[in-house]
Amino acid sequence: MAMVLRRLLRLCARYSAEPGCGPTVIFASATTDSPGATAAELIGQPVAEVVDDGSPQGARTVALWEPALRTDLTGENGAPVRRSAGAEAARVMADLIAEGAQTLTFVRSRRAAELTALGARARLDDVAPELSGLVASYRAGYLAEDRTALEHALAEGRLRGWPPPTHWSWVSTSPGWTRWCWPASRDRRVVLAAGRPVRTARSGCAGGTGRPRRSVGYLSGSPPGRAAGQAGRAGGDRPGQPLSSGSAIALRRSRIAARPGRGPVDGRRGGGARTGRRRAAAPAGDKYFPAPGVEPHAAVDIRGSIGGQIVIVESDTGRLLGSVDTGRAPTCVHPGAVYLHQGESYVVDSLDFEEGIAFVHAEDPGYATFAREITDITVSGPGERSVFGAVTLGLVPVTVTHQVIGYLRRLLNGEVIDFVELDMPEQVLPTTAVMYTITPDALASNGIDTPRIPGSLHAAEHAAIGLLPLMASCDRGDIGGISSAIGPEGLPSVFVYDGYPGGAGFAERGFRRARTWLGATAAAIEACECPSGCPSCVQSPKCGNGNDPLDKAGAVRVLRLVLAELVAEGR
Repeated sequence: MAMVLRRLLRLCARYSAEPGCGPTVIFASATTDSPGATAAELIGQPVAEVVDDGSPQGARTVALWEPALRTDLTGENGAPVRRSAGAEAARVMADLIAEGAQTLTFVRSRRAAELTALGARARLDDVAPELSGLVASYRAGYLAEDRTALEHALAEGRLRGWPPPTHWSWVSTSPGWTRWCWPASRDRRVVLAAGRPVRTARSGCAGGTGRPRRSVGYLSGSPPGRAAGQAGRAGGDRPGQPLSSGSAIALRRSRIAARPGRGPVDGRRGGGARTGRRRAAAPAGDKYFPAPGVEPHAAVDIRGSIGGQIVIVESDTGRLLGSVDTGRAPTCVHPGAVYLHQGESYVVDSLDFEEGIAFVHAEDPGYATFAREITDITVSGPGERSVFGAVTLGLVPVTVTHQVIGYLRRLLNGEVIDFVELDMPEQVLPTTAVMYTITPDALASNGIDTPRIPGSLHAAEHAAIGLLPLMASCDRGDIGGISSAIGPEGLPSVFVYDGYPGGAGFAERGFRRARTWLGATAAAIEACECPSGCPSCVQSPKCGNGNDPLDKAGAVRVLRLVLAELVAEGR
């Protein structure tokens, strides 16, 4: 978005009748705690803030629900398991619909949108069968005509329940979505949030102007959910951090040059890119001009995805179901994956990256699939580093290599059936990471001898990934991490990186607020009542090593050591 907005403003300035004249850009957010800074980073110009809310405000009720631990099931390596936030939200969503309410349930992901809709419909089949057809999932990856049909059905009252992923629903500007969110009367509307806090923007969709608002947050068993529960708040009055970093989105790797005939790019606001072996833009002073015959915009994906798109086709009928970007494809539509689309279950037959197509067939195997991947990382530049005694903290450019090695088949009650191995191609991601290294002597003096180093760093990495979303307004799936007893520089190292080409500012937020972030991480691990690690503290659902080894107590020692060094040096 920064690239698009900045180019638009450049073009307006070039063709403006008077110097200095141009469009007025208006930004609106109900969640960020620094709207002026965020907007200025997006367009590269100063902005004026309007932060006083003069709109009529009715009473707001926010309930916080933490699902109970299950007594009939244990997770990976014997870890305790909670009822899923999505299952709880689907149950209540169905009950509210049966009572006549129209319900919006925000979920964390595309898969969660499908599963929540399925769960709500199954519940309605038992309590109010005539209403089960009034629930539909809504997410990215649908065809445009399918999304439009769903939006119209919602606006016209033909849908009573809608579970969209948060990151998709809030960028929707369709008439159907807008009419649903801003009608004059919304007295029978309730907002649910499964697995994440209820923010002001989400709760604003419940209740009309000046009328009471009712929202329920279902906390997941992940570290952010537990942290919100322990704090005793759903986040409704806690503004989020800026979603992006201007330095990350405007000045780093995905730089874009001006298209031929559309004016130069100011080198201080974004430089030239290389396309193949040819120069996409030639420098001239502090500006860049495009080389003849090269269109650098074609090399930049404004969605921030890795590579192109994979289309998903039903093999029996040739029907196009949807699409997924190449970066997500190995985890979403690998051979054998269960793919959900508008409540229907499909199994992936094949995935062809060269042709950009995945073939699926309709089947409900009775289980879900969860990809496991291994990760390697190399540091590609010096970045920004600071030494604090035995600890070095840095924000560095990195190249991350992912490879899906297989997938778990898991029954709907959470029981794992087996692990199926895969041989998938590697995916390469140039991005940005926050990292820290610790000397082995410092670890040894704090009770972490050599055999305990891998498990301690591994657990600290998982927990830090889990808590960063509270600091950087991102999802756990937007970031990744890796730890090693012998890192790229020969020292015990932990990396947490952005899952977007060039970076998205999440790692930088962790770097700038390292003490707060790592302190919250250590506190969350210490507060968890499990004996040796669980999904609420140090286990990760994406870990390619099967969450082994993990040393929960060692992770706390690592984090407290890093914090002590940062405090001692006055950071």
